[in-house]
Amino acid sequence: MAEKGNFDFIYTPIKEKMQELVSHINYTTYIEKLTPVEIDGRFIVLETPTESFARYITGTLADKMREAIIKADVGLSDFRLRVEGSDGYAYNSPDEEEIPVPPANLDKRFTFDSFVVGKNNEFVYAAALSVAEDPAGTYNPLFIYGGTGLGKTHLIQAIANKIVAEKPNLKVIYVTCEQFVNEIIDTMFTSRGPEARDKGNKLRQYYRSADVLIIDDIQFIENKKAVQEEFFHTFNELISKGKQIVITSDHHPKELTALEERLKTRFSGGLLYDILPPNFETKIAILKRKAFEKKSIVPDDVLTFLAQDSGDDIRTLEGRLTKVIFASRLHEEPITVSLARSALNEAVSEGNEEITSDSVISAVTAYYKISRADLTGKSKKKEFTVPRQVCCYLMCELLSLPLISIGKELGGRDHTTILYSRDKIEEMCRVSDKTAKDVDDIKNIILKK
Repeated sequence: MAEKGNFDFIYTPIKEKMQELVSHINYTTYIEKLTPVEIDGRFIVLETPTESFARYITGTLADKMREAIIKADVGLSDFRLRVEGSDGYAYNSPDEEEIPVPPANLDKRFTFDSFVVGKNNEFVYAAALSVAEDPAGTYNPLFIYGGTGLGKTHLIQAIANKIVAEKPNLKVIYVTCEQFVNEIIDTMFTSRGPEARDKGNKLRQYYRSADVLIIDDIQFIENKKAVQEEFFHTFNELISKGKQIVITSDHHPKELTALEERLKTRFSGGLLYDILPPNFETKIAILKRKAFEKKSIVPDDVLTFLAQDSGDDIRTLEGRLTKVIFASRLHEEPITVSLARSALNEAVSEGNEEITSDSVISAVTAYYKISRADLTGKSKKKEFTVPRQVCCYLMCELLSLPLISIGKELGGRDHTTILYSRDKIEEMCRVSDKTAKDVDDIKNIILKK
């Protein structure tokens, strides 16, 4: 139970020890500004005037302060830090941290074993594997860049999955940049006063408590000065503590023109690797792997046909394969080049009506009895989000459209949202008979079976 009162008789010997252990400028600038406000068990609660003070003390002086408390021999062994006017703590002892919980947003299929290695990605694969085996070792930060659909997300989630499995004591945080940006903005604009400050402190402490921080698509912090400022300090603190950072982007840091120079410099200070488009042989290997995962036997001549003129996007390549497998099962025909050519031309069993984004959206809205505005809108209600995700999944599977185009059709959503929706429904089809039936029923409507 916390006790309140005058704590100078306890804090004075602690301050004397701090004066011995920290530099004179740190003592006069920071330590002398702290005020003891509470004793809670073995902790002394210290109040600091500003968040910047709390940030500096947490990142630079915490270990020395704990040492001073123990050496003062006043019956305490640690401290907590609170910003003046706040009810929450800006700093907790590392001993109080909970056992790390694996990120819930990882796809367990994304492993190093399931990643197809070719000449286009062998070096970045080796670097990612090295980071997973020895976080914060040789390559920190690791910055992976390249075009959409080349395997960046697969690799960084493979890093996370391997660390979670083999080093469960490490706290791994995997987040898309879109999610990171939204969380930071939410703390800035949804409320004011002490409540907002507490929320900001908790979010800041959450990210800065990571042993491994992985952020996908960092380019989305361009033109967002406040978010860049927050990430800059988080980046510095984690690196200074010897924690691993992994980042992906669609471009080299130097090409992110709306990114602050100091962040470009930090990113370039580690290991930068680009993922190049796969060559023809690697495309064939990827198709064979995906066919195996889908429990389908696809002849070599069909694999060759699918790999030709497929572009550089691995997701598009997989989408072509998925269409052919689906057409084979739908028409109960063996997979041949003729069937593949027909499937990719989006022919249906009756007539040659082309499948378009409008026809997919119309089928989904009719099935779920919602309007197009509901489907493409911003509502987070389940009755709209599930159909929206199903629509994403079907458009990815049935249409030869880039992810960015699908996003535009569905209310201007970015490609990471489309990927998340696609993967979520794919997973739900495996574990939920109802979802699988809904998706099959809508497919039949679209294909007019």
